[in-house]
Amino acid sequence: MKWIEAKIVFDHPDTDLAADLISNMFYDFGLQGVVVEDPEIEPAEDWAEDAIGRPLQHAVTGYIHQDAQADSRCKILEEKLAQLKVSLNLICRLTYKELDEQDWAHAWKAYFWPQKITSNIVVKPTWRDYQANGNDIVIELDPGMAFGTGSHPTTALCIAMIEKYLRRTDTFLDVGTGSGILMIAAEKLGAETLCGIDKDELAVEIAAENLKLNKVNPARFCLKAGHLVDEINDSYSFITANIFSHVIIELLKDIKSVLTVGGTFVCSGIIEENRSTVIAAMEDTDFEILETAVKEEWVAIVGRLKVKGQRAAGKEQHAAGRMPRARGRANRG
Repeated sequence: MKWIEAKIVFDHPDTDLAADLISNMFYDFGLQGVVVEDPEIEPAEDWAEDAIGRPLQHAVTGYIHQDAQADSRCKILEEKLAQLKVSLNLICRLTYKELDEQDWAHAWKAYFWPQKITSNIVVKPTWRDYQANGNDIVIELDPGMAFGTGSHPTTALCIAMIEKYLRRTDTFLDVGTGSGILMIAAEKLGAETLCGIDKDELAVEIAAENLKLNKVNPARFCLKAGHLVDEINDSYSFITANIFSHVIIELLKDIKSVLTVGGTFVCSGIIEENRSTVIAAMEDTDFEILETAVKEEWVAIVGRLKVKGQRAAGKEQHAAGRMPRARGRANRG
């Protein structure tokens, strides 16, 4: 299998903003992973000898599967970048490089290191060493081609909200499960049963392997391939959806068929400019908004499905939560 490495080297006074917007362009385009290079990042103390050194310039890189649609995808990418250059007054250069499967794997894995998502939860790549502390909850992960390593702000936001709101009696559904990372986090935090659904059959296979890698009892989880909740027949008390805003709004049309009354819904994949639109759609679907959190211009929203006729408990909190900003290295989900 061949891949095309699309690398955008850029210059802009606000490098964080530029990197976020370019990364968003890649994610909207549907690429499997994005690597952000920042010359100002200090290498971690425990980086090994094979770690990538400090980059020389600001850049964002995405990887495109080289198939029959590759040319049209590259054209769309170039059109989006041209629009961004005008709107942001961005100086940039786009280059392509062909990679085989082995080179592609090395290209992004070189940036993927153990990462502490919350004060207790650590995501550890299977090929890295990590010395766990007494309170660490360690998620072993090999995402393969699936979205979700914990390094992307939306995944980190979802994990933080699961840690905060999940009850040990909850049944858990992850819509767009990718690598299965949110299912694993929920299991380690006490969820009774787990289910994940993803439109990508390969992601379903990868999620199954990661759940087994983390010693999750196969009797406690199920995985399905399908569109949103079309293949889900049971109800769950806690649902996550780390997908794009317009897909979340589509999901809300059917969410009452799979979320119990009083159940919790955590959604992310939302850029800040779409926050109010998603909140309004959730409120129209009888959700009480419990919290919003923001990280690197991405938003997570937590809602509780109200009993019919119930009024909101108090003043909404969705202007309150902003997570600390982190400088990106490899945003592969």
